[in-house]
Amino acid sequence: MAFEIKTGKVISVNVSEQKGTIKHPVQQIELDENGIVGDAHSGRWHRQISLLAIESINRFNRTIGGKFNVGDFAENITTQGIDFSKSSLLDRLQIGDVELEITQIGKEIGDEDWENYDFVGKYITPRESVFARVLNGGIIKAGNEIEYLPHKFAIKIITLSDRASAGDYEDRSGPKILEFLEHFFADKRWHTDFERVIIPDNENKLRKLLEKFSNDNIDLIFTTGGTGVGPHDITPDIVGSMCDKLIPGIMDCIRIKYGAENPNALISRAIAGIIKNSLVYTLPGSTKAVREYIPEISKTLEHLIYMLHGIDTHL
Repeated sequence: MAFEIKTGKVISVNVSEQKGTIKHPVQQIELDENGIVGDAHSGRWHRQISLLAIESINRFNRTIGGKFNVGDFAENITTQGIDFSKSSLLDRLQIGDVELEITQIGKEIGDEDWENYDFVGKYITPRESVFARVLNGGIIKAGNEIEYLPHKFAIKIITLSDRASAGDYEDRSGPKILEFLEHFFADKRWHTDFERVIIPDNENKLRKLLEKFSNDNIDLIFTTGGTGVGPHDITPDIVGSMCDKLIPGIMDCIRIKYGAENPNALISRAIAGIIKNSLVYTLPGSTKAVREYIPEISKTLEHLIYMLHGIDTHL
């Protein structure tokens, strides 16, 4: 998904003392680490602030012939000029000194909410609102300019192969990982940015590359090759020594699943873990392994991303 910095403005700021009710406009709001001071949604969680575009409210009014106003959809900040339909998690909004980070797209309304919402939030809140948490507090009032800063979700794919790096062998597993990941993210609201790198089976080169990527806050790092027991198979050893946390269950599950039919699959020393804020997966160097591993990894991938960034999707 293409991304660029955009600007908009604040139309209204709105608060309520109880959850599940419409919010009323106020002159200004004060934000701290818990959200909006005095608002019902304030607290140490990821849905501190709700935002909705005035364009969505106007479109809804035209559709049903209604006269809903700012705050009627329980949004804290009513905006103009920002298309939240293209928003992604971890995108940021700069409003003066205030910095917000988007942590949820839309919200399903539970049964307990319908009495208060009637049908007001039925058509907009689940699809067109976004929720955010406060990264830096301050004051927001109507008329403030909004600078929208999309998060580039960076994904690096490293192929380790002496022959491929020398041009003697065509790298097939790296492109296959890219193909699977592009398909996985195609229907998801992430601003993805992919890059493939080929290096020889060299400990120093791999370590330096991982250090650079993790220092650059690359979101996802996949390696392919070097997970066996041969003299040049060093990938799990280097990655494992650099990880702050290991996630053994993912690769153990894959080994058991495919090892039941092919015992050779149990030889793989593939690992998964976290280096700083980067998720790292080491895959064997074959297209067959990629076809087996990526679908299993994909099952927990988004949840791991949320956890890594402190986003509890169950709240």
